[in-house]
Amino acid sequence: MRRNWGNLSAVDLGAEIARGRINPVELAEYFLDQIAAHPFGARIYARTTEGRARAEAMAAAARAKSNHRRGALDGVPLSWKDNFDTWDAATEAGSALLQGRQPKADAAVLRDATLAGAVCLGKTHMSELAFSGLGLNPVTGTPPCINDATAVAGGSSSGAATSVANGLAPAAIGTDTGGSVRVPAAWNDLVGFKTDHASLPMGGVVPLCARFDSIGTLARTVADCALVWGALAGAPVPDLTGATVAGARLAVLEDVAFDDIRAEPAKGFDDAIARLARAGAHVTKLRFPSMTRALHLAGLVFAPEGYAQWRSTIEAAPDKMFPPILVRFRAGGDVSAADYIAAWAELEGLRTQWRAAVAGFDAVLVPTSPILPPNVQRLLDDPTFFAAENLLTLRNTRIGNLMGGAAITLPTAQPSVGISLMGHNGDHLLRIAHAAERALQ
Repeated sequence: MRRNWGNLSAVDLGAEIARGRINPVELAEYFLDQIAAHPFGARIYARTTEGRARAEAMAAAARAKSNHRRGALDGVPLSWKDNFDTWDAATEAGSALLQGRQPKADAAVLRDATLAGAVCLGKTHMSELAFSGLGLNPVTGTPPCINDATAVAGGSSSGAATSVANGLAPAAIGTDTGGSVRVPAAWNDLVGFKTDHASLPMGGVVPLCARFDSIGTLARTVADCALVWGALAGAPVPDLTGATVAGARLAVLEDVAFDDIRAEPAKGFDDAIARLARAGAHVTKLRFPSMTRALHLAGLVFAPEGYAQWRSTIEAAPDKMFPPILVRFRAGGDVSAADYIAAWAELEGLRTQWRAAVAGFDAVLVPTSPILPPNVQRLLDDPTFFAAENLLTLRNTRIGNLMGGAAITLPTAQPSVGISLMGHNGDHLLRIAHAAERALQ
């Protein structure tokens, strides 16, 4: 049984602990051993927290033995992106600028997950300061894609995704500002759930753009994402019982989302839509021409906030940064305060129009990314290629961040291709996604 633990979902592991078939201490040791032995372990985990994991697992084992488990996640290990503060280990957000940064307390969501009994395995590699959708980070570590070791894994939650895809954690916690949970989840054939911007506390999370930053889960199943979300929120796990796509009202956003899409993502998306329709979903096409304008506004609202957050730190030692990331940050300094404020006012108006346009649908669907994971070496060799692929990678996921609400990506029959569902109610979206997941399988 032990040799298969890396292939089990978080829900299944929790159930086995509850039945007394898995000891949380043995489970934690299994994952720590797997991380140490894996050929890409050091490229996936920035650092492990062995002492903490063992102590938390021992406490979970004692609770299980005395029938005092705190919930279905009690004793289940998780990996954490390296922008979540940990009192017992450095938090560097994938940047040499923050080397040796040692928080004094856990991030609020890590604290709440610990109270729910989750076991912290360690911190995973990520794009520098979370400002890239590719996952390329020659400064601290570039995890490889599960389907192509010469390609990037997607970012910025690159190590989060690959920790799950390689069986080095049953579920991972990441952040999503413009697609940083959904892109790596899609490229590594996982489920990636981005919560609503305001649904979880951001205290102790290294910020990028505070008005867009959100927390998300990368896992094998929608049920795992629901379980983890409940623990992070300190709330009941969303009930997925009886969820069905039969009769569900799904809209495929036609504007922008299919521009320059490559053959494999198009094929995977079309196949997924056909499967959902066969399962009884009502799939219609949605036009929202203003989405082109909304995506134009992205350049006026993301980069200025990111640069304002990090300008002093960056300009004190710019040579410590990967040049393409430095260029992206500095672009924010070229946007005037007047343009930034006007852009946000216009975006708020577009969000109101969007909510009215999609009010009659259970979810809006787009290809998660219009491209497949690019080659690492080509990205390193060609800054122009890096910039173009990064923008295209994040184009569709940014729609969810710009319009607000929750979003989730599901694997399709095509490797490294995901289909995204967007909605404004996280619980309802998880139910639809859970049903869609079964239809796609």
